[in-house]
Amino acid sequence: MFHRIRRRAKEPSEAQRQFAELYAQLQGQVPPGFGVRAPEPESAELAAIVDDFLPPELRVPSHDQVEGKMMPWNQPLVLDGEMAACTECGAYRDWLILSTRGEIWLRCGAGHQQQENRIDTAWYNRHSGPADATHATFEDCLRHLGH
Repeated sequence: MFHRIRRRAKEPSEAQRQFAELYAQLQGQVPPGFGVRAPEPESAELAAIVDDFLPPELRVPSHDQVEGKMMPWNQPLVLDGEMAACTECGAYRDWLILSTRGEIWLRCGAGHQQQENRIDTAWYNRHSGPADATHATFEDCLRHLGH
């Protein structure tokens, strides 16, 4: 019984024979259009160039066009386990945190400013929300934030 199965397996099946016949017929044939250069496209009018940018009044300035950013920080600011306080008046809340030229500055409600080395721009970016306005001058931004 196994001898007969092995003998049949040595001979090609009907499907294999049909494939071999089809392969022999197609040998040497080239598909239509193969190897022929494509015709040059006709010189149609160029599509109209559309400006896909926002209008200037809706564009946000890029980081290199902005001198700095600031955000309010009303609660006490705790850094490395210590509460930040103004070196001149001792205020410890209602800060404006300014980020400019890779430096972080704290501004108290009385207008005293001090550089804060325990905060970096990455910290500022993590804690600041999206900008709600841009201002031409530092004083305009202070008025906008209520200082």
